[in-house]
Amino acid sequence: MRPATQHSGRVAGESLQGCLLRLGGQVQGVGFRPFVHNLAERLGVIGQVSNDAAGVLIEAWADGRTLDHFAAALIKEAPPMALVDALSREPLDRNQPAQPTFTIAASGGGEVSVGVTPDANVCPECLQELFDPTDRRYRYPFINCTHCGPRYSLIRALPYDRPNTTMSAFALCGRCDSEYRDPTDRRFHAQPTCCADCGPQLELRDARGRITDAKDPIAATVRRLLDGEIVAIKGLGGYHLVCDARNPAAVARLRERKQREEKPFAVMGANLASLRQVARVNAANSASLCSSVAPIVLCPRQPNDTLIGIAPGLSWLGLMLPHTPLHYLLFHQAAGQPAGMEWLQQPQKLLLVMTSGNRSGEPLVTDNPQALDKLAGIADAWLLHDRDIHTRCDDSVLHGGSEPPTVIRRGRGLAPRVVALNVDGPPVLALGPYFKNTLCVTKSNRAYVSQYVGDLDNADNCRTLEQTASQLAQLMAVEPALIAIDRHPDFYSSRLGQQLARERGLPLVRVQHHHAHIAAVMAEHQLDGAVLGLALDGTGLGDDNQLWGGELLQVEGASYQRLSGLAPLPLVGGDRAAKEPWRLGAAVLHQLGLGDQIERRFASQPGADLIRQMLERGSHCPYTSSMGRWFDAAAGLLGIKPVVCYEAQAAMMLEGLAESYGPATEESLRACVNANGELDLLPLMARLLDVADPAEGAALFQQQLVGGLSRWTLSRAQQAGLNRVVLAGGCFLNQALRRQLSEALRQQGLQVFTAERLPCNDGGISLGQAWVALQQWQQPPKTTNPERVTE
Repeated sequence: MRPATQHSGRVAGESLQGCLLRLGGQVQGVGFRPFVHNLAERLGVIGQVSNDAAGVLIEAWADGRTLDHFAAALIKEAPPMALVDALSREPLDRNQPAQPTFTIAASGGGEVSVGVTPDANVCPECLQELFDPTDRRYRYPFINCTHCGPRYSLIRALPYDRPNTTMSAFALCGRCDSEYRDPTDRRFHAQPTCCADCGPQLELRDARGRITDAKDPIAATVRRLLDGEIVAIKGLGGYHLVCDARNPAAVARLRERKQREEKPFAVMGANLASLRQVARVNAANSASLCSSVAPIVLCPRQPNDTLIGIAPGLSWLGLMLPHTPLHYLLFHQAAGQPAGMEWLQQPQKLLLVMTSGNRSGEPLVTDNPQALDKLAGIADAWLLHDRDIHTRCDDSVLHGGSEPPTVIRRGRGLAPRVVALNVDGPPVLALGPYFKNTLCVTKSNRAYVSQYVGDLDNADNCRTLEQTASQLAQLMAVEPALIAIDRHPDFYSSRLGQQLARERGLPLVRVQHHHAHIAAVMAEHQLDGAVLGLALDGTGLGDDNQLWGGELLQVEGASYQRLSGLAPLPLVGGDRAAKEPWRLGAAVLHQLGLGDQIERRFASQPGADLIRQMLERGSHCPYTSSMGRWFDAAAGLLGIKPVVCYEAQAAMMLEGLAESYGPATEESLRACVNANGELDLLPLMARLLDVADPAEGAALFQQQLVGGLSRWTLSRAQQAGLNRVVLAGGCFLNQALRRQLSEALRQQGLQVFTAERLPCNDGGISLGQAWVALQQWQQPPKTTNPERVTE
């Protein structure tokens, strides 16, 4: 504890009122205690502030009016990274302190309920010091303060104090310790604070993993990048694989080595002016890029951008700004090490590919020995450091086609921010889906959704799911009382949940995939009562053991009823159809009675005659109501992308073509409701056969789809007597669909809710699972088939 500081305006012995204030939320690791201390000093409040497992605890004495002002200022003037979601105040009946001082007390223990602070972008004050040749932290790559720097990635336990982080390995030098204890200093109680004398250090290793003799690892790294090499660089939550984005040969080599044939790469520039050379960045996207989260933001490409091989066939580029001092120093070196900040206002030529440091499909690499092993054969060199990463966390990704931008992936800077719920209950561990897995832990009425884990299609990602579940539960001091899983029995997350429930003797809650999609949005917006949910995604196992993916559900808490779905489409060859959209185009021809055209239209595809025969026999052709597969079918018919290299590639290319074409001119509505009450897209697909221009066909498909979905949804809402509609599922990452359908439904008087803080895709499923489990615990579901919801 630092020595007490006396406030000169307060007289010892003066009779004052005392109150106990408790604040919850994101209040640790953000400079909150120094802020409280300085606020108290300014207002003449005496007492103390401390961290404990529940948040920030303040004992304050002053006159009543000052205490009111003090409590209000705690919210109004809170530090930039703070997110206060609870403030309680009660009288203190014990005697006031003998000395008129305000101190920062040692942290206390107890049951953890505080939010965990995400990692944050380096702040402007630290940047000023980083580029000031007279500052003692000039060009030091681990500069940080209470307003910025690593948090979640290095926290081992709460409360958030240095001994509970990976910075415990670095003892503060005298000058850093003095700053740490000085309440007037920006680094007062900044847990990761350090300098070149006492903090982490860089080293550069060559292709064989040997330490190089580079006196300046930053300068040597930039030389290698400009020479066309690929460098693995250790960041906040893991490694990036980095190369010169303006060097097509280097980009192609990275694709070949990482086996990432066409999936887009993110591009980092020194500043917005640099990024605007290759993409259009509006005000909302600028704000996101420059925020403390510093995510990847998808922005429209400039018509004549010169980047080759970064995002083949797409109209959007994933952009990012530096978010660590190390990243800034790469650009500073390339600019010639100018003094001051003026250079950051000018466009810089250097643009860097920043892609996840892993082999495709595997978890992000975090530790140095693993990086040297796993990234061998991909990287030509490694720029690493000796500050350990406790929790891996990939970059967050937003889509800039809406305001505010849509969350695609929740990672660094966003995870694991708390989501306040409208339901309370025992702790739940929800283990998420198969694709884009995240997990969720609840405590009381708060949900903590993990960072992106990935697809559970390999052993390493499955182990990462187990590790993340253990880490988050341990960090939040949660012992689950309920386990929630997807209804599909073969997902690794489902099998893990079953195992944990058996071993611990806990109830197991099975949540249907699309129910969870709708529930996630209801949880985020704290919606009670019944809603009409429109779930549009790839596939999910339905109650009838069929593949769903375009559903209208009436959802009320733990209960739901499927009202209708899209007319089904055969998946020729099962899962392979999702990778070969031309097969879905062939299925549409068959359903239209035009199967004899399959071999002519898809003559370039091997096995077109066999596909026709499979459709005629109905063999290996399971049906699905998936909206994602209808997007693929349209792309297949229009020849946009017969065979994809990654998930949703055809749909993304279709979206981009539609955007470039503009509004379609078709007046009559082709998508219609059939006799079964399903939305039938076959008449629309028949119309696409007459369109020669793929861009026109893409625009027509999207326009007609919005019209059909809005009419279908409105009709069902009126029949069910509901005026609230929830839109969820990965198809709503299509910005035109999300925006235009929401607007069309609102114009009909409906309230529309979409995912805002979480992804609308499977990355939000775990929150929905947890919310359904809590709803069921409070009130058993209204269903004649309990097995579909609970075991």
